[in-house]
Formats: sequence, structure tokens, C-alpha cells
Amino acid sequence: MAACRRVQRVLLLMFLSGWICCAYGGKSQTLDDDNVMDNVERRKNQGGEGKAPADAASDTIRRRGAWKLAEEAACREDVIRICPKHSWNNNLAVLECLQDPKDETEIAGECNHLLWNYKFNLTKDPKFETVASEVCKSTISEIKECATVERGKGYLVSCLVEHRSNISEYQCNQYVTKMTSIIYSDFRLICGFMENCKDDINTLHCGSINLGEKDIHSQGEVIACLEKGLVSEAEEQPGQYTIKEECKKAIMRVAELSSDDFHLDRHLYFACREDRERFCENTPAGEGKVYKCLFNHKFEESMSDKCKDALSTRQKLIAQDYKVSYTLAKACKPDLRKFRCNMDAAMPRAREAKLSYLLLCLESAVHRGQTVSGECQGEMLDYRRMLMEDFSLSPEIVLHCRNEIDTHCSGLHHKGRTLHCLMRMSRDKGIFEGHCQKALQTLIQETDPGADYRIDRALNEACESVIQTACKHIRNGDPMILSCLMEHLYTDKMVEGCEQRLLELQYFISRDWKLDPILYKKCQNDAARICHTRGWNETSEFMPPGAVFSCLYRHAYRTEMQGRRGASESSDVNTKVSASLSRDCKTEVQRILHQRALDVKLDPELQQRCMTDLGKWCSEKTDTGQELECLQDHLEDLVPNCRDVVGNLTELESEDIQIEALLIRACEPVIQSYCHEVADNQIDTGDLMDCLVANKNQKEMNEKCVVGVTHFQLIQMKDFRFSYKFKMACKEDVLKLCPNIKKKVDVVICLSTTVRNDTLQEVKDQRVSLKCRKQLRVEELEMSEDIRLEPDLYESCRQDIKQHCQNVVFGNAQVIECLKENKKVLHPHCHQKVFKLQETEMMDPELDFQLMRVCKQMIRRFCTETDSKNILQCLKQNKNSELMDPKCKQMITKRQITQNTDYRLNPVLRKSCKADIPKFCQSILNKATDDNELEGEVISCLKLKYADQRLSPDCEDQIRVILQESALDYRLDPQLQLQCSDEIPRLCAEEVAAQEQTGQVEECLKFNLLKIKHEGCKKEVLNILKESKADIFVDPVLHTACALDIKHQCAAIPPGRGRQMSCLMEALQDKRVRLQPECKKRLQDRIDMWSFAAKVAPAEGFSDLAGQVFTSPAKTYILSMLAMSVVLLFLMGLLCGRITKRVTQELKDR
Repeated sequence: MAACRRVQRVLLLMFLSGWICCAYGGKSQTLDDDNVMDNVERRKNQGGEGKAPADAASDTIRRRGAWKLAEEAACREDVIRICPKHSWNNNLAVLECLQDPKDETEIAGECNHLLWNYKFNLTKDPKFETVASEVCKSTISEIKECATVERGKGYLVSCLVEHRSNISEYQCNQYVTKMTSIIYSDFRLICGFMENCKDDINTLHCGSINLGEKDIHSQGEVIACLEKGLVSEAEEQPGQYTIKEECKKAIMRVAELSSDDFHLDRHLYFACREDRERFCENTPAGEGKVYKCLFNHKFEESMSDKCKDALSTRQKLIAQDYKVSYTLAKACKPDLRKFRCNMDAAMPRAREAKLSYLLLCLESAVHRGQTVSGECQGEMLDYRRMLMEDFSLSPEIVLHCRNEIDTHCSGLHHKGRTLHCLMRMSRDKGIFEGHCQKALQTLIQETDPGADYRIDRALNEACESVIQTACKHIRNGDPMILSCLMEHLYTDKMVEGCEQRLLELQYFISRDWKLDPILYKKCQNDAARICHTRGWNETSEFMPPGAVFSCLYRHAYRTEMQGRRGASESSDVNTKVSASLSRDCKTEVQRILHQRALDVKLDPELQQRCMTDLGKWCSEKTDTGQELECLQDHLEDLVPNCRDVVGNLTELESEDIQIEALLIRACEPVIQSYCHEVADNQIDTGDLMDCLVANKNQKEMNEKCVVGVTHFQLIQMKDFRFSYKFKMACKEDVLKLCPNIKKKVDVVICLSTTVRNDTLQEVKDQRVSLKCRKQLRVEELEMSEDIRLEPDLYESCRQDIKQHCQNVVFGNAQVIECLKENKKVLHPHCHQKVFKLQETEMMDPELDFQLMRVCKQMIRRFCTETDSKNILQCLKQNKNSELMDPKCKQMITKRQITQNTDYRLNPVLRKSCKADIPKFCQSILNKATDDNELEGEVISCLKLKYADQRLSPDCEDQIRVILQESALDYRLDPQLQLQCSDEIPRLCAEEVAAQEQTGQVEECLKFNLLKIKHEGCKKEVLNILKESKADIFVDPVLHTACALDIKHQCAAIPPGRGRQMSCLMEALQDKRVRLQPECKKRLQDRIDMWSFAAKVAPAEGFSDLAGQVFTSPAKTYILSMLAMSVVLLFLMGLLCGRITKRVTQELKDR
């Protein structure tokens, strides 16, 4: 039978006599010692081997009766020296004492020789089987294999040894245990071992098989040497020798049969005796308990090196055959049978026996939701931890990672540190190829640390403090611990060592979706349906790392067929199958994506496709999150494959900004204050980012959050698809109206131009859809906040920004405002862009970010019902209200100054004076350029025509408003400022310094008209005087002084065209009317000024003269006199004509 080939029958009558004596309480022995000795002598003669040295004294002892091993001359001194006296009469006790001394005491060679020959020859006697049949009678009947064995050849004892774990009878168990210890004391007593391994022993120089050449201690060394040779062969170490298959089986069988009691592994027993006393003193022998205890203390500093070496060899044998572990084989035997883990006909027997195969098979059952016994799972956990602690237990790691270990990871202690060093090397290289990386990935799958972080001792030790603080609410060993650690990555609670170990492990977990047990549990059905995955322990060599998770997250965010880049090319997506994920799977995919987005190395597809670009553009960007930001910044420069994957990820971020975990952490205060409702939504769809952008300038906003939000806005400008809401609202419009346009800013310009043209042409059906127009408005408003969001403007003005606005921070449109204030000194190209921007803002004040921000409250107060296009007009009308905020008033004035520099910046004036401007100011238009201000020349031209009362009513109304505004503030008259730039500070410094302008500077210039030297300035002041004659409202000082008199004297007279001014002049001349002293004084001053103006600037032509007459306060008188003169001349003409006619007739008559 098979047992015959495994264990030699042991028929040791010395053992029997001692054992039976003990078992039956000292009764007479069942076998006569004389007969025994006779049998021994007969055996010697028959075998012709092993002549034991026996002197005369020993022969006498034998003949006298009971033979005592302690009385043999060869061993007497050793027995007295080593063994306690009470054991001398018990041959078994003496044998155990000499065989297993408690210290390193040497035994005489003759004694060793005697013991060896004695045991070896006694193994031939079938009488030992008879005793076994008596002692183990009930046990034999219970064990079917032993009940049917052929008797008389020693097979029965072999069978009992093999099934000793099933023996419950005390006496039989004691018998077999003692017998086993004798067998394993010398490899030559093991059935077939010497025959099967003779050549291998000699080749490997493991010792001699000749009798007597090695003492009892060295016999275990022979097996240990063969075991190391077997391990070296598995690791393919240089110069290794291939052991014969028969010897391999014999070695593994010996290791298996010695797995329950560490005494049976002679080499390990002697190597670890002291360590056993130190670490496992209270651990009873048997059932593999001492092995397990020593394994647990293997990396203790006080553990001896020889014991560590012996333990490692034992563990490596377990890795090759799980049966070498008694506890694992026993605990998992039912589960292995239940899940058919050792019945795969297609799998070689050696592969089935490997520990890795057992772990994968049982872990697969666990992940499928099937029940594996708790005892077996506990054993699996121990051995998974063992593999993670010591890389040398995995032959593939030793074989394929030898160079990496020698170069980068040598000298490290175990406890998983060497393995983590290799993991770090793979992560830093970023290339998941080669045998070493594959071996590491295989080991991570076998040990499955994602299911229980405690399996990874290096991670467990490094992260203990973090787990105790940040993850203490999670049950110890729960898979969510790793998720919790990832959520606290790069936070204050994370420590550097834990961060490194965590990322090293996650690098490999991210490359095989099955290694995240929560993800696998919730998504295995979806993955099989959509991504065509296989079982947990089945991996396709053709599927690239991370491909399944990429497939899952693409479908998790595909709310509809969006046509993302690369989707049609993906081989793992079957478009004919429903692409929707279950809610639990989608939630889990989003959770993992949020965590892994912190590091590009945790995205295998991204790292693989972008390896070249990362080295080219981002070699210096190594801080957290910088690599992805760098790739996004260089999107246009990336190779196509990399650009596609970065673009896809950026699209996902626009839909779910929580993927940007660092940004979300930085913006936590703002989110809690303003965006908590959208943040709590399970589905984001871009709402959270919109909220952050809208509240970017709140006081709770910190610098990191502002930078992060702005960066994402800048990235969005590279492709309109990076703005989720804009893409969803306008994708059809873009395809129809703006094909082949990619950049968001260009798409916005294209669509907004279309909207504007349709509006101006009053098209009934707008070409841009309503939902797109609404979202387009949002995008335009967002772009106005930061000049960097308008790339064309930013690039054109980059040099001017450095020169004039270097200390101005971006955001809040501050840089744009700085450029506006320095517009006169900008480079031409930048100046043109700023002018165009201002033109757009004046047409649509909502795009004027600074105006809308500063005047936000005033708009709510005064302009709630005003159309967005007329907000600035509304604010101007309420500018002088007592309720107007000073800062807003100042901003309104700035915009008025800007508007008055060029009629094109005043849309209302431009529309109202559409016909008047080319009619009266064509000469100015002829020399104008499209992108440069006219410095108020057109408006000045219209002012003069207003004084001449030649404008159309609508245009006249707008010019009157401008005149009234500029009369209060000289800064609103660009020509006055330009021409009087030297005179104003010289003559009116005090008035200029006034906190609020109410016409003081203009009044000062009027009174100092004679002191003005610059002709251009003098002309502008005279024009002001001329304009004031046309309407009292454009003279705020006079109007204020005469307001009461106008009310009493001119209430019935409508304003405009100089009518109220004429009324006041007539009242001044009427002695019956008493005007207010201040009004009277101001009127007299104006008359003097006008008289002086008339002298200084006489009419230049008939039209000018007519204008002066019509604008004169004495217009009625002048016109009356002119009419009388014309009538008088007509009468005189008639009279003279008759006289001349009579004279001529008389002359004819003559």
C-alpha cells in the first residue's frame, strides 16, 4: 500500500518493553528480554550488518536476564552523566534522554554507534506489529486504511504513524507518538528515504549515509540540507541542483509527517530549543502549536539566527505544499473538499498543493459570499500575514526580484519592509512590466491585504497611530480601514510612514479591481455583465492593469451617451449591453475614484499612457496632486493617448468635482457655509463646482481653495467638454453652429456672437437653444472674474500686467481693472483688447465683474426690476441718492468716465444719436480707428450741436444728461481733462482735492478764464459757458443758486433750449421781480462771462452767429430788432423802387 512507501515499519522491542511496562503499571513484560536479545542476535546474523560492540560484561548481562541499555559499557558513562538515575531501568527513557539531550552535550561515538545499530536492526522484526495490534486494537478498527492493511510486514505501524492525528485512544496515541519520535531521529530509519535520496545527498554534500560517520545530532542536518536544496531549486538560485522527483516527494512527505510536533523536525528542534524555551515555554507540543508560536516570534531581535533560518526553511516548504503546515491542513481540509480546491483535473498536483493555490481558491469562495469555516479563515490570515512579512517565502519574488533586492533593498529587516521596498521601486518606476512587478502583483493577490490591513505588518505598524485616531470607529480588521486611511491621505492626521506604506500597497490594489473586497462585492455582477470579467482568482493576461475599474467608472458617470473620447475604442465595453451600474456599485466606484485621484500612480491607464509626458513636462512637479495638474496645464502638448485619458478624467472631474479630494478639503469651510446642500447630493453633475465658483470671493474662502477653483476654471477653458453643465446644455448647438471648435473660450465667443446677431436682427427663432443661452450666460459671467479665463486677452496683455499690475492679485477682476486704469500707457495690442472688452461690458454691464461686485447691494436696492442690459443706466440715475453706497458711487463714476471717452462705449447714446453722429461729426469719424478711443471728440461735437439746438430729440436728451453729469464732475469731460491737464492743478488744486465733485473745478476754470494760457483749455471753458446758456441744468452752481427762483418765476416754462435761462434773465431785468441774492449774483456773473466770451471768441461764421443768437438770453429782443430792421428795409425798398421807376418812365417819355 501507499503507506509502505512513506514510513518504514519500526519494531523496537526495547521501546515496547519500556512502553508496556509503563502502560501496565510495572507488571511483568509480555515479551521475555532473553527472547528479545536472542531475536536481536538472530537478526544480526541474518542481516550481516550492524555488529554492535559488546564486551564480556555485556554478554553476561544479556545472559542473566533483563538487558539494560544503561548498563552497556559503550553508553554507561553518557547515561550517568546525562540521564537522571530514576530513568536508568527504563530503556525508553534512556533512549529519549540520550537522543534529545537538553544541552549541547556530546555523546560518545561508540554509544551513538550502538544506538543506531540497535534501532536500525530492530526495525526488521514483525513482532512489533503484534504489540501494536494489541495496544491499538480499537483504533485499528476505526481507521479503515489500517484495518485492511496486510499483516506481518510492518505496514500496520506505518499506517498508524500516518493517521496518528486521528488516534483518540490514549495508550495507542502514546505508543505511536514515541515510535514516531524514534523514526524521525534519523533519516535512515524512514521508509524509502535513504534509497530515494542517496544520490541527492551525496551530490549536495549533505552528509554521508555510511553508518556511524555522523552522530545523532547531525542526522536531522541531512534532511535540512535536502530541504534547503529543494528551496534553492524553487528559487532558481545560481548553481542550484535539481533534486530527483522521488527524493522531492520523500522530503515533502517527511516535512508533512513532522508537521504536528516540532520535535520531529530534528534540525529545527535543535536549532530552536533555546528559543522555544524563551518564547514558547508555555506552548504544549503537538498539533503544530510550537511551530506556530515560533513563526510568530521569528522577527524578534532576541531570536537566534540559526532558529530564524530553520523556521524560514520550514515556511518555504509550507509555501510549496500547504500540508507541511499541520494546523492549516487540518483546519481547511473540509473547506478544500467542499470547494474542490484540490480536485482540479487540469491542474498539476504540485500546483494544487501550493499554499498560494489554496489561498486563492478559498479567498475566491469568501469573496463570492460562500462560507469558509472561521478556523480555516484564521489559519489563512496567519499564513497570508506570513507571506507578506517575509518576501523570501515566495520563490517567484526571490527569483525575479533578485537584482532589485540586491541593488535597492538589501540590508533591510524583514517584517514586510523588503517587500514594501520592492513595491516602492515598482511604483516609482511607474512601469508595470517585467517579472518582478508581476510576481509582486501575484503575491498581493495571494495574500489579499485589501481584505484585512493587518496582513501587511509593515502597513499595520506604520499606520497604527492613524488608525487609532482617524479610524477608531471601524472594527479592527474591517476592509473599510484601508478606505478610511485613504480618505485621510495628505491630512493632518496622516503620518509620513503610513502615507508611504499605504500608497505602495494601493499602487498594486489599483491594478487589480478584485483586490478591493468592497468594490468586488458590490460590482462583481456589473463587471461580469459590462466588462466581461472572470472569477476572483482568474486573471486574463490580455486585460491591462486597471482596465476593469476604468470600464466601471466610465459607466458610473455615463448618465447618457456622451461620446467621451476613447469610449468607442474601449474593448471592454459592449454597447449592446445595458451600460448602467447598480446604485451600490456606482457609489463604490465613485468612492474609490475620489480616493485614487490623489495620485496619478493609482490610475494605471493614466500612468501607462502618460509616462513619457510626465517625464517631459512634470518631472519637477512631485508634490501631492501636482502631476495631474501639470498634465492638464500641458494638455495641448501631450501625446494623443495621454491627452485622451487626461481629458476623460478632467471630464469626470467637471461632473463630480469631489474627485479632486484635495480641493474639496481645502474648500471645506466654504462648502459648509454655502454649498452643503449640493455637497450632500449623491449625484453631483457639476453643482458643487458651480457653487464654489459663485462663492469664490467669500470671506470663508482660503487661498488654497481659490487657487484650486481657479485652476479648474482655467483647465475648463481648454475644452468646452470640461464644463459638464455647459457641455450637456450646448453640445447640440456646438455641433450645429460651432463645429470643429474645441476651446471653451472660442465656443463661448462663437455662441454668444450668434446670440447677439440674432438679437440685433430681431430674429423670431433664435438659433441657440434656450437652455444653452442660459448656461452660456453663466459661463460668460464666470469668465469675467479673472483675466486668465480669457486667454486671448491675457496673452495680449501679459507684458503690461508684469509692468503695470505686478502687485495686483488675480481674481475679482482686479487685474482687468488695473489694465483699464492704465489704459493710456498700454501697448497697442493690449490697449485694443481692453477697449473691446470695455465695449462688451458697456453693452452688457452684467459682464463687468467689478461693477456687479461693488454695487451688488445697490443693484438690489435700486435696480431689482431693471433689465440686465440697463443696470449701469439705472445706477447712474440713482448715483446721487442719499442711500447710494460711496464705493458703488465711485465705481459708477469710473464707468461714466470710461463711457465719455468714446461714444461707442455708451450704447444708449450710440443708439439715440445714430443719425446725428454721422451728420455732424463725420470728420471725426473719418480719422477714427476701430479699437482706439476718440477721447470724447464725438461727444464734444454733439455738445456743440446741442448748444446750437440742432440735435434730434432723443440725441438731445442723452447729451443733456452727459452735460449735466460732466458739469458736476470735470473728470467726465475727457476733452476738458485733456486740454486743461496743466491748468487744472495750477489754478484749481484746492477744488480738485475736494472729497466730492459738485462742479467746483468747472466754476474755478470759469472764474480764472483770463488766467488760462493754453488755447485749447480756454476754448473748452468757453464751450462750457456756451453750453450753459442753452440749459440751466448744465450749470449746477447756477441751478442750485436759482432753484427757488425758477420754482416761483419760471414754473410754467419747460426746461431745455435755454427757455428757463431766458426767463431768469428777463426776471433779472424786471425791476418788479426780486430774485434771491445768490441767484442774482450768479446770474450777473454769468452775463459778464458770456460777454467776455463773446469778445474773446467771436462768431466764426454765419451758422455760429445764428447759434449764438438763438442761445442768447436776449434772443427775443435780438430777433425782434432783426425783424423790425428787415421790415424797415423792405418798406424802404418799396419806396425807393417806386421813385426810381417813375424817373425811368419820365426819361422814356422824353
